[in-house]
Amino acid sequence: MNPSTLTPSHTHRPLLLPSPFYSRRRRFRVSLPRCSSDAAAAAAPSPPPPTPPQRPPKDLKGIELLVDKLSPPARLATSAVIVAGAAAAGYGLGSRFGGSRYAALGGAVALGAAGGAAAYALNAAAPQVAAVNLHNYVAAFDDPSKLKKEEIEAIASKYGVSKQDEAFKAEICDIYSEFVSSVLPPGGEELKGDEVDRIVSFKNSLGIDDPDAASMHMEIGRKIFRQRLEVGDRDADVEQRRAFQKLIYVSNLVFGDASSFLLPWKRVFKVTDSQIEVAVRDNAQRLFASKLKSVGRDIDAEQLVALRKEQQLCRLSDELAENLFRTHTRKLVEENISVAIGILKSRTKAVPGVSQAIAELDRVLAFNNLLISFKTHPDVDRFARGVGPVSLVGGEYDGDRKIEDLKLLYRAYVSDALSGGRMEDDKLAALNQLRNIFGLGKREAEAISLDVTSKVYRKRLAQAVADGELEMADSKAAFLQNLCDELHFDPQKASELHEEIYRQKLQKCVADGELNEEDVAALLRLRVMLCIPQQIVETAHSDICGSLFEKVVKEAIASGVDGYDAEIQKSVRKSAHGLRLTREVAISIASKAVRKIFINYIKRARAAGNRTESAKELKKMIAFNTLVVTNLVEDIKGESADISTEEPVKEDITQTDDEEWESLQTLKKIRPNKELTEKLGKPGQTEITLKDDLPERDRTDLYKTYLLYCLTGEVTRVPFGAQITTKKDDSEYLLLNQLGGILGLSSQEIVEVHRGLAEQAFRQQAEVILADGQLTKARVEQLNNLQKQVGLPQEYAQKIIKSITTTKMAAAIETAVTQGRLNMKQIRELKEANVDLDSMVSENLRETLFKKTVDDIFSSGTGEFDNEEVYEKIPSDLNINKEKARGVVHELAKSRLSNSLVQAVSLLRQRNHKGVVSNIQSFMFT
Repeated sequence: MNPSTLTPSHTHRPLLLPSPFYSRRRRFRVSLPRCSSDAAAAAAPSPPPPTPPQRPPKDLKGIELLVDKLSPPARLATSAVIVAGAAAAGYGLGSRFGGSRYAALGGAVALGAAGGAAAYALNAAAPQVAAVNLHNYVAAFDDPSKLKKEEIEAIASKYGVSKQDEAFKAEICDIYSEFVSSVLPPGGEELKGDEVDRIVSFKNSLGIDDPDAASMHMEIGRKIFRQRLEVGDRDADVEQRRAFQKLIYVSNLVFGDASSFLLPWKRVFKVTDSQIEVAVRDNAQRLFASKLKSVGRDIDAEQLVALRKEQQLCRLSDELAENLFRTHTRKLVEENISVAIGILKSRTKAVPGVSQAIAELDRVLAFNNLLISFKTHPDVDRFARGVGPVSLVGGEYDGDRKIEDLKLLYRAYVSDALSGGRMEDDKLAALNQLRNIFGLGKREAEAISLDVTSKVYRKRLAQAVADGELEMADSKAAFLQNLCDELHFDPQKASELHEEIYRQKLQKCVADGELNEEDVAALLRLRVMLCIPQQIVETAHSDICGSLFEKVVKEAIASGVDGYDAEIQKSVRKSAHGLRLTREVAISIASKAVRKIFINYIKRARAAGNRTESAKELKKMIAFNTLVVTNLVEDIKGESADISTEEPVKEDITQTDDEEWESLQTLKKIRPNKELTEKLGKPGQTEITLKDDLPERDRTDLYKTYLLYCLTGEVTRVPFGAQITTKKDDSEYLLLNQLGGILGLSSQEIVEVHRGLAEQAFRQQAEVILADGQLTKARVEQLNNLQKQVGLPQEYAQKIIKSITTTKMAAAIETAVTQGRLNMKQIRELKEANVDLDSMVSENLRETLFKKTVDDIFSSGTGEFDNEEVYEKIPSDLNINKEKARGVVHELAKSRLSNSLVQAVSLLRQRNHKGVVSNIQSFMFT
């Protein structure tokens, strides 16, 4: 170092920055965005830190040249010599020209002052000379960061100046400001991470105080905002804003906790705490993300510890650091996945290509296992946050558009794991990890695994059957279970697969419409080898063979009443017996189709406008049952058409009470005699009914509709509002019997319908006969004739008669009590006639009757009162509470006492002696 070569230049503008820097300070109101992101972050490796441009040296002028030549002691001596010489010269000149001592002293003082001024100017130039020498010394460095603190102090010591001297301090601040500006990257570039260390090191080398350094940071901020106001380009404005954010972030790290009071960002630039926080957070994230670029799939513990330190230096929160680390690991995995998907989707895909895709997935799994292992590392607390299993959630493949690609990869890995014919445990664990990485749902992954495993299971099962290995096995179940264990295949799914295989074989066998003996033997052999339960076999036959049989049944039904000929009968018999269906299954299949037709008839019957039209629709249903359904059932059973079957309804009916059936005329008519049976032919079937399709009330209503049709006949309307009723013969009752069988009515339900109808007819006419409730001998004979006419059993007729008379009598008694026309004598006569007064007269009316009876006794004027009669007999006859009755008597007595006395006085004044005596007797009685 040669300080003597430095030249002063404090007034010259430094050229470290590409644009003017120093100017008069001005304040600007600015606003920062509340969040910031850079979509154009550089992906290439960071270039080496830039070096400041070469600083041109400054020149010394005038007295500065002399000061530069003198050391501080020599400068002081020279100053003393100058002052002393000037004073001596002044004294001499004053003595010579003034001629007096005072003139000499005055000349000494004058020239001494001039010499002092010269000496002061000589010493005052020292700080500026030191600053120029410092400037030139720093300009001679290729890398100012290599500057040492001792060298700065040596320059200050050479010229005898303090580092706090204004000129020297200003030069130090200029150098620091230029260095900071050169270290901070432009707005479009990212921080490299060494900026803080370089600035702190250079600050310490210069020995600049924190307040002075902080003021330079604020000045750089002002410069950035002046440039922002000067540019009119939007992109340049964004660039300057990002540059200011980087300045805030780096400055806060340089000064640490002291930045809150050394860097008044809010006061000077009018920014908020949240904006400062956003600037620090975004730059810390970008800086930490740049550090993560060096992390690869072979990451080790040392790198994780280093990343943790970098995070702390960046002042990045654990949460954000964790998110960044997980994002980086996810991107590494996404690279492998993209390569694997590209291979699988390649048109030239071959076996080696698939192997390469699986290798990429193996790398993903290895990387995932490595990260998982770090979670149990003893130094896990020193590691970077976010170490753990990888997940694609939130990344490129987190969406419905990419999920199919992930499923394709998962399927490929499952296929590769089963390529050897078995599923190893390590592959099973790898599949679970892969499912978690891909973010597949459990059902989605199981569906893929099941699909692939099912195909492999089918293949191995077919091979075992073809080689005879399965047939020769001692235990077929053990062989199949072992196969499931090797493939980690659910035995329940295997059973479903066996059922599917059996169904496919069955469909193939029944392709011609029937099962021959060879087909039956093959199916039995397959069933034994696959250990298929009998229930599943029956269900399969019911579904497959049943669907074929159902088609035949529908064709037979569709032929109608006139189309069910011998050819259709043959087809039904062939299908029912050729498909090896049990009678119950065949009847059940036919029942579904037949009941649908029955329901259609019933719907039309309900929609009919009158009873006659409804009965006609029901008659069509009966004819359909007799001519089509009955033959269909016989063909299914394989019975001859000449054999007639007795109807269960008729059998049930014959077991009921003969007396009741003999009395109900309509029931007698539905029991066919021999002549009618021969006339009408065979009865209809009763195995297929609507018992489970319609509620009981609907079925009985339909039966009642047809029964009323049988009773009233067919009503035909003619012009002018007249009606013609055409009576039917007793054959309609036989059709009614068949209708009961179709509707699934039991004998008891049929009896109830007939009896209910007879009761209804009997009640309507009996109410007319017993309109006044009086039952005379003539009326009894009239009711007996009516009972025989409608055919109602005697016990039911008597119940109806009793109900009518009781209702009428109860109304009459209640009216008599209310009107006061009923006394205790009449009540006792009714009770002797076994009339139940308790049910006919309410308790309130009976209490009212008791009160009226007692009041009559009090008003009789006889003075007689029978305690037993009032307190015991009357309450017992009226069936009321005796204690309550006693209270009623006492209340009436109190009210009558005062009234009787007043009335007696009044009668006495009227000279009505007889009335007075009667009232006195009542008074005495009370």
